Amino acid sequence: ASTLAKELQAGQKVVVVRCEEINISGSLFRNKLKYYAFLKKRMNTNPKKGPFHYRAPSRILYRVVRGMMAHKKSKGKAAMARLKVFEGCPEMYNRTKKMCIPRAIKNIRLKPNRKFCRLGDLSTLGGWRHNDLIAKLEAKRMVRNSAYYEKKKALDAILKQAKAETKEELKDIDAQLAELGYGEIMPNYGSGAKAEGAAAEAKEEAKEDGGDDDDDDDDEEDE
Repeated sequence: ASTLAKELQAGQKVVVVRCEEINISGSLFRNKLKYYAFLKKRMNTNPKKGPFHYRAPSRILYRVVRGMMAHKKSKGKAAMARLKVFEGCPEMYNRTKKMCIPRAIKNIRLKPNRKFCRLGDLSTLGGWRHNDLIAKLEAKRMVRNSAYYEKKKALDAILKQAKAETKEELKDIDAQLAELGYGEIMPNYGSGAKAEGAAAEAKEEAKEDGGDDDDDDDDEEDE
């Protein structure tokens, strides 16, 4: 949550999916007692004014991140507007590349003998009623994704085979395209800036060499 808060404050847009699978350090029983104590906190005279106790895992995460923000100021409101949280994985983010936070991985943060619990189980004890439904939908999504991935691998293999079979036939055409700058697209990995810097240095050296040659020519003419 702290990493999310830092990224949001830095201007990044963050989408968190499968919030029910978040791991919390400590046993489920201990976290249940802490959550039940939190549920008892209320306004004495008018409870409808807050505090509001969210049961859904996504809203629990949202509230935790909000507690790290100046959410009543304009910059905090703008930062929270850049955060989206979901249980499960919506279809619009299903085939989007996903990233995990390395410093938040359980195997790195917790010792092997430490207890932990799942946020979805804690929310279920608190009154959230959609844990089984989300698990069922996620199982269906994984089956669909597995079928899609197998189909993609088969198409990639066919494309690779076709390229290998037609390589000799298209040798001349590939050479002509390469001369025009339309060769195979290779990953850059941020080396463009280095290449530009090297080109600029080469130009400067060429200018210096050219100026020296001109001076030599002038000297020869004077002689």
